[in-house]
Amino acid sequence: MEGERVELLSAVEDQYGGVVVNVEDQEPLDSKLFSSILEASMNNWRQQEKKGVWLKLPIQHSNLVDSAVKAGFRYHHAEADYLMLVRWIPDTPDTFPANASHRVGVGAFVFNNNKKEVLVVQERGGKFRGSGVWKMPTGAVNEGEDICEAVIREVKEETGIETKFVEVLSFRQSHKSFFEKSDLFFVCMLQPLSFDIQIQASEIEAAKWMPIEDYAAQPFVQENDSGLFVEVV
Repeated sequence: MEGERVELLSAVEDQYGGVVVNVEDQEPLDSKLFSSILEASMNNWRQQEKKGVWLKLPIQHSNLVDSAVKAGFRYHHAEADYLMLVRWIPDTPDTFPANASHRVGVGAFVFNNNKKEVLVVQERGGKFRGSGVWKMPTGAVNEGEDICEAVIREVKEETGIETKFVEVLSFRQSHKSFFEKSDLFFVCMLQPLSFDIQIQASEIEAAKWMPIEDYAAQPFVQENDSGLFVEVV
């Protein structure tokens, strides 16, 4: 008598001899049943001489994480709605690419050439809260967003000022900046297209147009070489 047919996980091949498994469309699974299906699938991929297995578990299947870890999978990365786990099959060095190593930030040097003033803000939270420091608007680049678009967006969100991207003035790299990740920060020069400030009350305590000499005279600016931007203008 033939044995029962074993159910396998649906997977697609990647470009490097591995497979990608996404159980997003799968009906809710009992963790014990999933363990059996995963074990059978691993045996099948091993026979096919597959290399790496990418297992994408949507948040609605979070009950399966423990089963995957017990089957030898490890965390690779996570987003708001899923967790990606991986397992290397052959007895060779693991060649999974590392998770994203950097986050990207922008700072906006918005300069009014007619009045020789720069747009500055005081933040409501963060390390500059209550410090009295007037700084350039800053923020993080969103996924899929260009640097020039991000810096214009941040200025608009924080101050209500419309701007035009001019150029990248400088950038710097730092390590172990945010949850052990490295950080790339781009300072961009922008041309203001409007001048009436409307602050983002949830994040910004105050904002104003400051004479460039006063901005450069701040100890914070001098200590962090931000005064170098003044030479550009």
